Amino acid sequence: MLETLKEIILDFQDSEQVTGVPRRIMVAPVIGKATVCIGVRRCGKSTFMFQLMRRLLETGVSRQNILYLNFFDDRLHNLQHGGLGVILEAYFSLYPEKKYTEKIFCFFDEIQVVAGWEPFVDRLMRTEKCEVYITGSSAQMLSREIATQMRGRALSWEVFPFSFREFLDFKDVECDGPLSGRKRLFIQKAFSEYWETGGFPETAGLDRPLRIRTHQEYFNAVLFRDLVERHDVAHPRAVADLAHRLVDNTASLYSINSLTGYLKSLGHKAPKSAVSDYLEWFEDAYFLFTVRIYDASLARANTNPKKIYCIDHALVTSVCSGILVNSGHLLENLVFTALRRITPDIFYYKTKGGREVDFIVQRNDRSRMLVQVCDSMAEPQTRKREIAALTEAMIELKLTSGTIVTSAEEEKIAGDFGTIDVVPGWRFLLNLPETTE
Repeated sequence: MLETLKEIILDFQDSEQVTGVPRRIMVAPVIGKATVCIGVRRCGKSTFMFQLMRRLLETGVSRQNILYLNFFDDRLHNLQHGGLGVILEAYFSLYPEKKYTEKIFCFFDEIQVVAGWEPFVDRLMRTEKCEVYITGSSAQMLSREIATQMRGRALSWEVFPFSFREFLDFKDVECDGPLSGRKRLFIQKAFSEYWETGGFPETAGLDRPLRIRTHQEYFNAVLFRDLVERHDVAHPRAVADLAHRLVDNTASLYSINSLTGYLKSLGHKAPKSAVSDYLEWFEDAYFLFTVRIYDASLARANTNPKKIYCIDHALVTSVCSGILVNSGHLLENLVFTALRRITPDIFYYKTKGGREVDFIVQRNDRSRMLVQVCDSMAEPQTRKREIAALTEAMIELKLTSGTIVTSAEEEKIAGDFGTIDVVPGWRFLLNLPETTE
């Protein structure tokens, strides 16, 4: 095993890794803590690790000081029995002069497949001069659970599929600085593509049939590896039917009772507790997200219906039946994922008059943002309804600004209550903070 490990370490150091489009994620390592990259399958976590390595090399770190292992490599299978301590033995037998004198940068992909990895990483950080980076999202342990296992000894950084800005980087479309007419046209054209393909790096640039097939493979991998396998689910068909139901109802309200009744109507014997578990597992896998009503009382928030969103709007179109999802729902989902990159503190709001606003967002600086999503405000009744809901919410929450995101319309509505900005989706996405921190 020792010789195999040495060979793997040297092979990686001698190879050039594909680093793809630089992600707009600012990771700041902290002394004594591992950096854990968490996110849905195929969102680009491993590629992001390679980008972090490239940044290190650009700052003058030697390739020899980078230790990378992918624990899905079948050559590492015997580590299950021999223990992880042999990794350090292999590395320092190659570079004995570095022990205790130079910082080593350790990148461990899918380390959770090896039993006893937590004490190994803990010991590594306590006894060696090193920085440790970890990713993981397999049936053995979800990435979020890795962060939980390492609580107190790790900082987690979320990695999502491409944001719109990252998609523009992929398309080599300039989006910084003032927008000329020409630049705006390129951005709008790219937004049309982003709308079709979504943010998963592998689907960018694929034609429609291949993209749909790829999305469906992701969907099945999450279902059967992250949920059914991981939790040893007795009725996998119930989980699949629930997932399809939720994706079909993207950006819509649901209750545990209604979902349990739906599964019962299909002949499944899944109790409410099981449905609650399934929903929690979907969220743990960064696949489906639940949004609660904005309420100071957690009990009231939990008893009210909740809304469901998917990690990627284009994946929804590839997987859903197409009966219930419309462009308004997809735009709302797109806005949700953009907001979720900034903060997990997202709710929907109901005014005292019973009107609904899609999102109230608590920013990191504790300020709040109200966002309504409406495919088109061309219909006078629709316009009146959307503005009335947002205005009521602004008055009740004592906020002087609100936003309505549309497919294409743009205007500024000023009143005694404050200002409502009506913006097209592409501009809303560009106006959001550039990076997650």
